[in-house]
Amino acid sequence: MKQITLSDRIVIEAGICTGKSIKKISEDIGKNPSTVSREIRTNRSYIRGSFYLNNDCKYARHCARKHICTDEYCERLCVKCRDYECRDMCVRYIPLKCSRIEKPPYVCNRCPTKDKCNKNRYIYSAKLADAASSRRRSETRRGVRLTEEQLKFIDELVTKQIKKGQPLTHIYSEHEAELPISLRSLYNYIDNGWLHVRNIDLRRMVTYKPRKKRKKSEKAADGDQFYYRYEHTYEDYKRYVENHPNCSVVQMDTVVGTKSRGQRILTMLFMKTGIMLMILIPDGKAKTVVDVFDFLLNILGMEDFRSLFDVILTDNGPEFRWTDYLEWAPYTGERRCRVFYCDPMASWQKAELKKNHEFIRYVIPKGKSFDGYNHNDMTVLMNHINSTKRLSLNGRCPYEMVAEGDESMKLLMELMGMDTIPADDVHLKPDLLIR
Repeated sequence: MKQITLSDRIVIEAGICTGKSIKKISEDIGKNPSTVSREIRTNRSYIRGSFYLNNDCKYARHCARKHICTDEYCERLCVKCRDYECRDMCVRYIPLKCSRIEKPPYVCNRCPTKDKCNKNRYIYSAKLADAASSRRRSETRRGVRLTEEQLKFIDELVTKQIKKGQPLTHIYSEHEAELPISLRSLYNYIDNGWLHVRNIDLRRMVTYKPRKKRKKSEKAADGDQFYYRYEHTYEDYKRYVENHPNCSVVQMDTVVGTKSRGQRILTMLFMKTGIMLMILIPDGKAKTVVDVFDFLLNILGMEDFRSLFDVILTDNGPEFRWTDYLEWAPYTGERRCRVFYCDPMASWQKAELKKNHEFIRYVIPKGKSFDGYNHNDMTVLMNHINSTKRLSLNGRCPYEMVAEGDESMKLLMELMGMDTIPADDVHLKPDLLIR
């Protein structure tokens, strides 16, 4: 257990009373000496001393000064004044204090003169220290600890951005310096109903429907349908990446509108930056995906294509089964990339891309056909998604992760119209693409 318990505090109190050093006490309870030192100074009990006229200045008993407050008609000694404090006005004020409490063990438990001392004192009591610690923890979790103006500012900011479809993590990453609370507290404020935003407005807070279990296909036992996976399995992928740690990995998949019909989106996620490339394709045929590879090769050139699409990890969909055509360039016969396949029914092996697909569904819900959308629409959607800040990227968006010298990625972004959207203008609601 990381927190100091009542049992630990009893050992600390006993150690102080028997004259043990802080280092020895820390060894007895298995904590760092700095932890024990901080515990004593934080949770020690303060006992105010008995001073002359309740004034803790060392000169108070013999002080005869007058008119420190500049009131020339006052005849009282300043030390007897109840309207002003000497400590706030007198240049000769020196507090009467004991220097022992500024050094280990920081308390007077073992001091032989503590019963007769009239100075400010500190006592460490395990019971009182534990109560103080519990009270402090309780207070930090109790209600809204903000001013009315601060709460109003947070409410207006978060509500405005949530209505644009922005994730709460994106909002917090962009406005962290302005928000006086943590991201966890922001979730708690929403959960407790202290803001106009509700949990129902946060997509990730809505409970997922349980996934339906699919019956194992009888054809799955027949290895002939997986001929294209030979030397291209997930195990082969892991071995290749292990032997080539600097390779550029891209996860690839398709997003379907109306099942098995019409246009769909070919998605490619660059693992180094988190950027997702989205290309609208007319159907789910293997030749169509090969055509996209040929198109990218033509506009980028072999060197930049290899730099970006060194290793492709995809699933076992029929549109990705022309392995040789994907890996080898037409006409020249040069290898342009390496394609590997996830295990059947194991989409979690490219979970990062699956997570990014949620952003697409924020704008184009499941079951809605992609027919009617065009490449410009995909560019707009892609830019808003890639401009969304992520906690996994330390509060930055994927576009901000592009290295200064990554000319290949900069070329791809220029050719595909990929550009950053200002953080507060990110919009991830269906009305982004009116159809």
